[in-house]
Amino acid sequence: MGRKWENIKMKKAAKDGANAKVYSKFGVEIYVAAQRGGSADPEANATLKFTIDRAKQAQVPKHIIERALDKAKGAKDEAYTDGRYEGFGPAGSLIIVDTLTSNVNRTAANVRMAFTKNGGNFGNSGSVSYLFDETGEIVFEGSDADAVMETLLEADVDVRDVEQQGDHIVVTTEPTALHQAIQALRDSGVEEFNQTAIEMIPQSEITLEGEDLENFEKLIDVLEDDEDVQNVYHNVEL
Repeated sequence: MGRKWENIKMKKAAKDGANAKVYSKFGVEIYVAAQRGGSADPEANATLKFTIDRAKQAQVPKHIIERALDKAKGAKDEAYTDGRYEGFGPAGSLIIVDTLTSNVNRTAANVRMAFTKNGGNFGNSGSVSYLFDETGEIVFEGSDADAVMETLLEADVDVRDVEQQGDHIVVTTEPTALHQAIQALRDSGVEEFNQTAIEMIPQSEITLEGEDLENFEKLIDVLEDDEDVQNVYHNVEL
């Protein structure tokens, strides 16, 4: 089952509120997608197209997207490295931090410090991620989940679930099937998506209160404020 769309909207709204930081992070992600895919043309680079679509869903302005593409066309060869860090927050909360950085040493030190100074504990690789499921997630306005499921099955999409949530449909897929599912939905007439992403969804959630919740939220804020951090996943129900 997918997470509730209300929770997804809250997470997106929190990120979208810090516009300058969101824009900067998407600018880097677009640049890297263009460089790694060998083309700054979205029609010739599926990963780049997917990244731009996600940027548009986050309300990133057109000029920010175009600036990142122009930078990629300049072939400056600025190298970025993906990273994943795992750790523990207050009261047994679990946290995964995905990064994209031009300076791995700086980023690793910053993430470690964020955990240490905010009531958390830095973990080893794999210490947390096994308790999350990597999942393709698509959200769009619609009213017939059964028809959507039929469309995806006819397209041989490896779909996990299709759920009606109010006036939205939430589709979850195997990670490798996300792009196929998006294309199948587009072919069926879906023109606009609220969310298309690979998410790390916790297998179970916990609730925090009082000082534990305050410390947890501070830790998450510090992590998300870091310019090298692209995504933060956790198992706390907010």
